[in-house]
Amino acid sequence: MRARGFTLLEVLVALAVFALAAVMLGSGYINVLNAYESARRGHTHEEDISFARAQLLAEPDRNKAEQGDDFDSAGGGRVTWHSKIEPTATADLFQVTFTCEIAETNVRLRQPPVTETFMLLRPTWSEGIDTSKLRQAAKDRIVELRKKTP
Repeated sequence: MRARGFTLLEVLVALAVFALAAVMLGSGYINVLNAYESARRGHTHEEDISFARAQLLAEPDRNKAEQGDDFDSAGGGRVTWHSKIEPTATADLFQVTFTCEIAETNVRLRQPPVTETFMLLRPTWSEGIDTSKLRQAAKDRIVELRKKTP
């Protein structure tokens, strides 16, 4: 009569399959945790950049807006921003190149600087620019357009 049960080889194969499954599940769990941390950190960076942009938009002095500012981020890093402001052919309208850099305490997580370019209507920045000539040129263009339309 033969004894019922598993052989040593069958037990070893079962343990190997179980160990492989445990390693795969553990690896997947670690990847999920890393993804959550990355998403949280990315959301914090977006908030920091948005706050820096709001500081630029609230600045009435053009020189201070170009010089920029820095502040501590919510994630413990340092946020530094500055801008390049160029007048356009339209009075009080400026092309702004906004650059924001977030310096993390962990050097491995350092992100490249974020650069955005947008147009901004800001009459307080027009000092030193001959806006009367720009306004007169705009009026002349409007008059010309009105003459061409029936």
